Amino acid sequence: MNQTTQKPSNAFIGASWVALLAGTISYNVGLWNADMQLNEKGYYFTVLMYGLFSAVSLQKAVRDDLEGIKVTSIYFGISWFSVVLSILLLVIGLWNAELMRSEKGFYGMAFTLSVFAAIAVQKNIRDSQNSKQENITHQLNEQIIN
Repeated sequence: MNQTTQKPSNAFIGASWVALLAGTISYNVGLWNADMQLNEKGYYFTVLMYGLFSAVSLQKAVRDDLEGIKVTSIYFGISWFSVVLSILLLVIGLWNAELMRSEKGFYGMAFTLSVFAAIAVQKNIRDSQNSKQENITHQLNEQIIN
């Protein structure tokens, strides 16, 4: 597939990183200060890490497929399953947790912000790298022509 990639703006790159840091830091500070057993804190931390990884993996698989890079259907399926499972694990954990509703909402929103921001950061990195590679290729082609 031969399409031009536009480099994301510095504002969008910065906003994506700020959102990722805000989401993950607030989620983890909430866990640190929570009145939970250590195994519960570990569970919620692992769910966050699994959610971040699975969302980035799915975004990469979708992007690879759109760019004509072969993605096996099993990997694509596992990526979708992992995203859904991480969300389901968080929802089930919060549903059964002995937390105030405001705390449950806080963890849900911080998780959502973190996952969305991780996808945006990964997309920005990939777009920046593709744009840089296209610029190098364009400059080399101009030098060859001239």
